Amino acid sequence: MMTYLIKNAKIVNENKTFTGDVLIENEIIKQVSKEIQLDKNVTTINANGKYLIPGFIDDQVHFREPGLTHKANIATESRAAVAGGITTFIEQPNTVPQATTQELLENKFSIASKDSYTNYSFMFGGTNNNLEELLKTDPQKVAGIKLFLGSSTGNMLVDDVEVLEKIFSSTKMIISVHCEDEATIRKNTAEFKKKYGDDIPIKYHPIIRSEEACYISSSKAIELAKKTGARLHIFHISTEKETHLFRNDIPLEEKQITAEVCVHHLWFNDQDYDEKGTFIKWNPAVKTEKDRQGLWKALLDDRIDVLATDHAPHTLEEKNNVYTKAPSGGPLVQHVVPAILEKVKEGVITIEKAVEKMSHNPAKLFQIKKRGFIKEGYYADLVLIDPNKPQTVTKENVLYKCGWSPFEGTTFSASITHTFVNGNLIYDNGVFNDDIKGKRLTFNR
Repeated sequence: MMTYLIKNAKIVNENKTFTGDVLIENEIIKQVSKEIQLDKNVTTINANGKYLIPGFIDDQVHFREPGLTHKANIATESRAAVAGGITTFIEQPNTVPQATTQELLENKFSIASKDSYTNYSFMFGGTNNNLEELLKTDPQKVAGIKLFLGSSTGNMLVDDVEVLEKIFSSTKMIISVHCEDEATIRKNTAEFKKKYGDDIPIKYHPIIRSEEACYISSSKAIELAKKTGARLHIFHISTEKETHLFRNDIPLEEKQITAEVCVHHLWFNDQDYDEKGTFIKWNPAVKTEKDRQGLWKALLDDRIDVLATDHAPHTLEEKNNVYTKAPSGGPLVQHVVPAILEKVKEGVITIEKAVEKMSHNPAKLFQIKKRGFIKEGYYADLVLIDPNKPQTVTKENVLYKCGWSPFEGTTFSASITHTFVNGNLIYDNGVFNDDIKGKRLTFNR
């Protein structure tokens, strides 16, 4: 392995930014100091004027493999991720087949070991009838359990109250949930279909998948977690109302109930449907400007703990359908860090707080071993950012297999120049190292 010395970087770590050097040796951060002088020859990177941050740990992606590889696969999407400053992903179980047995889960790990540019873990998928299999999940080798309490694919909707309570009572692992009330959504969909048929105007998406649908489901999940003592993590909060369900008066490490917000709910609002159409159709839906502002407030005051993507690509052909046939989801991993850095430039969030939510907190929340910080002895998962290198998102420069981005036409002020994964320089100013793969995460549990 090569030894690297990163010089004169603006190092962002644990709510501080200082100019200094970082020495990388044998996968690990060997030294962090204001100045490092070495006698031996090393590969030196002059990072003057650039930020050095710990790699983004994305706790929610859908890379579509196995079974949906016409949309994406682990190789293509992890490659896009590493170009976007993501060094670790946690992928969801709703592939084909779904990761609802230990054998199927391990099959995904096997694919990633051969193909992933970044570090990786996968969630085990709970259903109404696989509790025994779920309880075999190894907490030191698997990120957590994922439950769909709404908007599931296949048979993954967990709507049996008795089963839910058994799952919540039986595992100490993190239970991550998608919260939308299915009955409310079905009722709203039926009303709009009666009026418009399948071609419902996209602007009604946040009314169909309403604030009420989200709040009913989130509040029920939290009530159950409190009753059973389960460790609950609620994905992609999308409404201001839901943010008041969470607390910020204790440290993250002491929280039993945590929350995540995604970049698209922080960037877009319902006025953007006119221009973007189904390309910003997500579940939960992008909602009002009041919701967007409320999500930012909760992220900044620590009611919301983690920022993620919910990267979920679909083909252009699939997206270019009428409302009821156009799938929800979009590709985001390549552009999330530049998008958040744009908000840093606008003064909405500090870079220190952004790093806390994208890197430190996912590592803490999932108890990931030796990642998420720029610390001596930790894996060298590091990202260099040039804050003065603008980039415009075009179809020609997106790396997703699906070939499009909801950010097309947007110019970001900052660019990722280098991404290190386990001390290996995997991305260097548009050039990829295709020979070295990421590692399976392990957990301090």
